[in-house]
Amino acid sequence: MGRILKALVLLLLLGFVALVGFAYLGDLRPDRQEVRQPVTLDAD
Repeated sequence: MGRILKALVLLLLLGFVALVGFAYLGDLRPDRQEVRQPVTLDAD
């Protein structure tokens, strides 16, 4: 039972380190593009 608990703790730690590494090193910026659309105003 102790081996399973140690393996689970190790996997949790490795997962946390991988998540933090991806958050800092991963390219999570959205693609940006300019959008132009004509607008009709009803000004009397």
